[in-house]
Amino acid sequence: MEHFAPVRRTKDGQPVRYLVVDDSVFARKNLARIIEAFGGQMAGEAADGLTAISEYSRVNPDIVLMDITMPQMEGIEAAEKIMQQHPEARVVMVSSVGYQENIVAALQRGARHFVQKPVKAEVLYEVIKYVLGEDGTVANAAGAGAGS
Repeated sequence: MEHFAPVRRTKDGQPVRYLVVDDSVFARKNLARIIEAFGGQMAGEAADGLTAISEYSRVNPDIVLMDITMPQMEGIEAAEKIMQQHPEARVVMVSSVGYQENIVAALQRGARHFVQKPVKAEVLYEVIKYVLGEDGTVANAAGAGAGS
């Protein structure tokens, strides 16, 4: 994997803390590897949207990487509930189901961005920097056009 300059929280210079939500253990491990390449740390993980809501409150992460299609509660609904309880939450949807209506629904319910699976590290890196406000550009490689 290529080397990335560490993405830090702008306030205190601490590593960015992530909550990774995906029903696939493989997908969670893959995202954990990418996060570590960015100098971030796993604050927690969940296999479904319901668990994600309680995990968010427990670990208070800087960013949530949320799958859309999951058992018990879909990612879009979970993102909406997290945003209701924590308006400052930064949720990035990560899904192979890149239907325009899913992306629009997620963004309308408070998600900050969307990343297509399989996740490319350089795309996620740009999205995370954007969502954290480290630079004002949105990588067009994200494909979703969330910046327009």
